[in-house]
Amino acid sequence: MWTFSCPLIVYGDNALDYLAQVKGKKAFIVTDKNIVKLGLTKPVTDQLDAVNIGWEIFDEVEPEPSLNTIRKGGVAVGKYQPDWVIGIGGGSCMDAAKAIILLLARPELKPEALSVLETFNFREKARLMAIPTTSGTGSEATWAIVLTDTDDKRKLGLGTTECMPDVAILDPVMVMGMPPLITADTGMDVLCHAVEGYTSAWGTSMTEGPGLVATRRVFEYLAKAYKDGNDLQARKEMMYAATMGGMSFGNSMAGLGHSTGHALGAIFHLPHGRTVGMFLPYTMEYLMNGSEETTVKFAEMARFCCGASGPDKECAKALVAKIRALAKEVGQPLSVKDCGVDKAKYEKEIPALVERALNEVMTMTVTRVPGEEDLGKIFNYAYDGKPIDF
Repeated sequence: MWTFSCPLIVYGDNALDYLAQVKGKKAFIVTDKNIVKLGLTKPVTDQLDAVNIGWEIFDEVEPEPSLNTIRKGGVAVGKYQPDWVIGIGGGSCMDAAKAIILLLARPELKPEALSVLETFNFREKARLMAIPTTSGTGSEATWAIVLTDTDDKRKLGLGTTECMPDVAILDPVMVMGMPPLITADTGMDVLCHAVEGYTSAWGTSMTEGPGLVATRRVFEYLAKAYKDGNDLQARKEMMYAATMGGMSFGNSMAGLGHSTGHALGAIFHLPHGRTVGMFLPYTMEYLMNGSEETTVKFAEMARFCCGASGPDKECAKALVAKIRALAKEVGQPLSVKDCGVDKAKYEKEIPALVERALNEVMTMTVTRVPGEEDLGKIFNYAYDGKPIDF
């Protein structure tokens, strides 16, 4: 038996008007100081004011939210006792909102102990809403939570199926101000979610559709959004692609691009989308060299998204080339060296990179599961941009 989870998705022009229908007395807004500074919380609080819903803002979320931040948010939400918890921002803010609402129900819980095996029943106290300001992590359409253990320099993949937001609001006004670099970083994250969600060993027919369409939309619209941030159509389509990518991998699982990218990002403090997008072509090559099943899936994507034709292996290679070409077009790194990582420091950390990647569940959700040796070679090849030939 399988399940497919997603929130009520409100999207398009004036989607924030949905807030006029919300019932409740108090909303606890989880965000970061930059979102507040940019004025992106105001359209939300104005709508809440109009329907006499009180609100409080917790704006201490940092990029890659730490366990300590979640603890502080848990204390604040416990004092406020809202009807709604609303995450406004990128994946960090939405993930933080998911963790904080669990602490509303279970204030004694340690954030690092969040488990898919537990029941929290937080909706007896409040409901969860996600409003993305990037396109994006897809966190608005998944129950996953990624937190950072700053002491151990480790990203923690946590969550429970209860953490699927009740409502996701996709209003293009919230993403129109994204600068080019963030547009590119988050757009490559969308692509990685969509490709890996489509090809996950845990995928089903239900998860393939969103991943396939999201991939095609990224190829069509990411460069447009990057080059012209005022292109409303491109902004809309990238928002929708981000959510569809979340629906795909959130109901199957991400893969090796994420496990390797998480490791690199945690140790060298690099943006999530940038690292997973950079590793995606390398891990695709690794899978193609040892899995006919996944090669066929890559070929399907290439035919649908890029108009490729010919044998499966050649189509799959065309998909990898298309991803690298798009990354170059939007100013993304094609190697670890391009990320500005010192080679000596990187080589010293390879055992730690391998160890972290091995401990990620996403390393196990592919059709060719690497061991320590192969992961080490992937990390080594990726530094100088050498295509995977093993």
